[in-house]
Amino acid sequence: MGNTTKIALVTGGSRGLGRNSAIALSKKGIDVIVTYNKEQELADSAVQEIESNGAKGYAMKLDAGDVSSFEAFRSQLQAVLKEQWNRDHIDFLVNNAGFGINAPIADTTVEQFDSLMNVHFKGVFFLTQTLLPVMNDHGGIVNISTGLTRFSMKGSAAYAAMKGAIEVLTKYMAQELGERGIRVNVVAPGAIATDFGGGRIKSNQNLRDHIGSITALGRAGEADDIGGVVAALCTPELAWVNAQRIEASGGMLL
Repeated sequence: MGNTTKIALVTGGSRGLGRNSAIALSKKGIDVIVTYNKEQELADSAVQEIESNGAKGYAMKLDAGDVSSFEAFRSQLQAVLKEQWNRDHIDFLVNNAGFGINAPIADTTVEQFDSLMNVHFKGVFFLTQTLLPVMNDHGGIVNISTGLTRFSMKGSAAYAAMKGAIEVLTKYMAQELGERGIRVNVVAPGAIATDFGGGRIKSNQNLRDHIGSITALGRAGEADDIGGVVAALCTPELAWVNAQRIEASGGMLL
């Protein structure tokens, strides 16, 4: 395998949008390391699917909300890159790991707030910082946000606020990493029928119908609608797209 192959790291790649993004990347000939927190079997099956597309895959454990573990994770990553690819850098980082909490502001606990912040904002900030030394110049970072930063729905305040922070952070990352030729964009999915947030959209037909009624393309999103957008941002065709918020919502609440 020549060193022309690109390598992407996708956090939270065992299921949902992360898995879909990892598989979409593999279809573009990009090798993918997926991280998982608890779902090792799902991560391993994602790796099998990646490899069935002709790319190389690997699964690594990472708690994306535990900043204190990131240095050790980087060391493990360097060992994996050396052993599996005979390389010492990755090309793309997809900060996807996350979870949802649906709670009104009046009822949101400090614990809920902190857990969201640790994974969705603090974790993204410091994981990216920690991995910068093992990222190739002229690579890319894709952060994941949500349509809920543009429109509001009751119960999503804390979650959406963290994602709003990510959208601002994306611009600053693009500004500061530009000198290395690393471009940084953020993808904001609309309502998607995955296991996310307890699978509320996936399992509730009334909710899906409601989302369809407020979406120009007439339906709720599926994971397949998003992974390709993430993967496309890691291709030469979109190499001049930088510091952009790309909403993939089918035209929700226009």
